Amino acid sequence: MGMRTTLESSPLRLVELFELLRGKLCDADFIAGHRVRPQDFTRHRQLTFPVVMLFLLQKTIKSIQRHLHEFLDELAQGQLFESVTPGAITHARAKLKHTAFIELNECHVLQWVYAPEHASGLRLWRGHRLVGVDSSLVRLPNSEELREHFSLVETENQLGKTGISYPEGRMSVLYDLLNRVALNGRLEPSGLSEVVLATEQLKQAQRGDVLIHDRGFTGYRYLAWHHKLGLDYIGRCSTGSFAPAQELFRKNRAEQSMVVKLMALAKDRAEFRELGLPTEIIVRFVSVRLPTGELEVLVSSLLDEEKYPTAEFIHVYHWRWGHETFYGTIKGRLDLENFSGETLESVQQDFHATLLLSNLETVLTLDTQKSLTEESQAHQHPKQVNHAVAFHALKDQLLELLYSDTPIPQVILKLQKMFSGSPISVRPERKPPRRKPSLNRSYQFQRNVRKIVF
Repeated sequence: MGMRTTLESSPLRLVELFELLRGKLCDADFIAGHRVRPQDFTRHRQLTFPVVMLFLLQKTIKSIQRHLHEFLDELAQGQLFESVTPGAITHARAKLKHTAFIELNECHVLQWVYAPEHASGLRLWRGHRLVGVDSSLVRLPNSEELREHFSLVETENQLGKTGISYPEGRMSVLYDLLNRVALNGRLEPSGLSEVVLATEQLKQAQRGDVLIHDRGFTGYRYLAWHHKLGLDYIGRCSTGSFAPAQELFRKNRAEQSMVVKLMALAKDRAEFRELGLPTEIIVRFVSVRLPTGELEVLVSSLLDEEKYPTAEFIHVYHWRWGHETFYGTIKGRLDLENFSGETLESVQQDFHATLLLSNLETVLTLDTQKSLTEESQAHQHPKQVNHAVAFHALKDQLLELLYSDTPIPQVILKLQKMFSGSPISVRPERKPPRRKPSLNRSYQFQRNVRKIVF
């Protein structure tokens, strides 16, 4: 007999969040702040401001016309509806600014997640929020407008360059690793340095956060910005990094810790003083042994070895993998690169709508995950929410949740039952080898294996 997850009535705090979001979508001031012209969305049309936003938030891999038919049919609740052409949705979305999705996410969803009354439910490490910032390349539609704005990449094969190019973007997301929350997202030309982009996003973090960084994000200038902003960090050093890191690599001994002073290069000091960056910083280098036997060296601002034991660093750094799985979800499961438009504004709408959708899935599955964790404590393998199922359920119920007259507690309870109905087992001991697939294997995966949500 399978496990039965007991779900209580929808928590009042969660109901309040979605009541707020429902109201915002129809709020005159909100609409006025995120439309291109004052006259936009003022006439009585089928494609109103909230309808266009929800249509974009429910982005699918289906054709736009098929998606429109299904969307409008659900909106009509069984009544006959007037058909709308793909051209109409193209014109309607041109009146909408992508900043609407950003405001809903950063000013309402994030404010709810990190509200003081919810602090006890947040996952922290030794009182710190663990935050990652990293980038990933995104292939964009090959339109003239996007070719002019983003970086062009020329394709190559075994014979060299083919003369064919396409626009490419770089998405960079500041991400709460333990709580699965996107804090800030940027989609910029891929030619922009990921470190420069990450530096700009550091200002969205909070004092006391610990930033977890991959290799490439541990230069002196970048670390100095953390010290200026009051942010802590744990970063992975390359073998050609700072001299103390190279020394630990040479020793090849795990769980070694050393505190040293780093100084900016003489040629950079005047510029650093102008920027208000420290020209000297004290950091801690820690060596850790990976399960593969490989030695890694981490650099950190957490100097107190008693408060932050060396032995814990390998486990803390491992949580950075959550950032990679997050990108895997939005690019693979949610198929971000299957953009629904070919303009600069449309790709920004799709990108920020995807981040908002991801955060909504996170807050809606919190209580279900808590119940699954409690009920599977005695099991050999803990249970967790199947997020592919959760995303599909959320998209399917999006209009009920954010636009209909259906009571929100009823919709949330329905979703929670869907979330709890198909949990998956967590098997941390499983470590399948990471293999780089051949082009043929990748092609077969795209055609036959990959599961797209909705």
